[in-house]
Amino acid sequence: MTTTPELKRIVIEPVTRVEGHGKVTILLDEESKVKQARLHIVEFRGFERFIQGRPYWEVPVLVQRLCGICPVSHHLAAVKAMDRIAGAENLTPTARKMRLLMHYGQFLQSHALHFFHLCSPDLLFGFDADPAVRNVIGVAAKYPELAVQGVMLRKYGQEIIRATAGKKIHGTGAIPGGINKNLSTAERDGFLKDIGQILEWSRGAVKIARDYTVEHLEELAPFGSFDSNHLSIVRADGAHEIYDGGLRAIDAQGQVIFDQVDNQKYLDYVAEEVRSWSYMKFPFIKPLGPEKGWYRVGPLARLNTCAFFATPEAEAARKEFKAVSGGKPNNITMAYHWARMIELLNAAEQLQELLHDPDLQGTDLVVKGQRRGEAVGIIEAPRGTLFHHYVVDEQDQVVRANLIVSTTNNNEPMNRAVTKVAQDHLCGVEITEGLLNRVEVAIRAYDPCLSCATHAMGQMPLVVEVYDRTGQLVGRRVKG
Repeated sequence: MTTTPELKRIVIEPVTRVEGHGKVTILLDEESKVKQARLHIVEFRGFERFIQGRPYWEVPVLVQRLCGICPVSHHLAAVKAMDRIAGAENLTPTARKMRLLMHYGQFLQSHALHFFHLCSPDLLFGFDADPAVRNVIGVAAKYPELAVQGVMLRKYGQEIIRATAGKKIHGTGAIPGGINKNLSTAERDGFLKDIGQILEWSRGAVKIARDYTVEHLEELAPFGSFDSNHLSIVRADGAHEIYDGGLRAIDAQGQVIFDQVDNQKYLDYVAEEVRSWSYMKFPFIKPLGPEKGWYRVGPLARLNTCAFFATPEAEAARKEFKAVSGGKPNNITMAYHWARMIELLNAAEQLQELLHDPDLQGTDLVVKGQRRGEAVGIIEAPRGTLFHHYVVDEQDQVVRANLIVSTTNNNEPMNRAVTKVAQDHLCGVEITEGLLNRVEVAIRAYDPCLSCATHAMGQMPLVVEVYDRTGQLVGRRVKG
């Protein structure tokens, strides 16, 4: 983007305390009013091309290299598609439950990482706090018990992943048609020993997020918020679901747009728009078109689309969450944090239930079937709905792939949040670090995983440049 004589430009690059790299550009007119604000994903993702020509059974291991934070999500979405390619989607109980265990372990560790390490500095110290303190080191210094809880919750989730996938990061546990190991009795007993403490910490995290949201509701309600559609998978009975369900979309008032859409038919309902200023696409609901069909995904969307949680404590927390918006969809952007911690509690409850299931020690691990040439795998990643679509030729090689990652689904909402915060807080005032941090706070609410769509090398300092209306550089600040 170039500076015009009528506008001055502010750049935040990169956005901090998110996974991956992006930048924000804000254009101000001669009266210092925001004319345009955009979140740019400035690096290129090429995984759809990288995996072409590879045998389909390698894909669940290859695609998870997109990310070191949520590799399990890509591993499972890809293997669900490859189950269908292999004609082996009717898994054994042991295989299905081992994958669920892996997935809930992923939710636990990912949600804990984001809440305790990435967003908590803003909530605990305030948006305007000294950035030298407003970080995870500052949290550890002032709130050491919280910092330890975040580390231990994440560690527990990662150990679940190690036990089910073989490694904490980039494992190989799920294979087309099933899994390659079960959970030993010793592993199960080790996890059961600590699950009570994990549940207690999860309850505490829900309370922190709930209390913060309710106590600051007046100021948080308009902060980067707007009415939107919401999309996720849900169970056939409407329950919250993260592994295998039908697609449901609702509008801002809670009216159903579509429901229980077969994953294999997602292209009849979802399309992607390309814009010149970002490497990330902009998905939308086809019947509504790109202007009105964009939607949100992730914890906030899942709590809005589902009818209930299958676990009692998360369901009680969901009812309290929905009461804030009078039972209608909650469209408060900062409510993502509260929703995320309710899902953290649900993950802990689900893990406890699964760990008591003897099917995890079963030995019937893999099924086989008749080959197909095309398949779709859709799951709920911690950050939202994740689409994997593959075409495989007669030589078992991938010839086409399309991935719509969770953060891509949230691309338009994140841009709208950036614009809303910029317009509400940056118009006609002196631009301070605290005000710019508000833009990043709105982005962090979505817990974006930009490296799922992008990759970069080298140092990436934060550079903020301010230009006057003639295009002259009048101020520059560098951090990092």
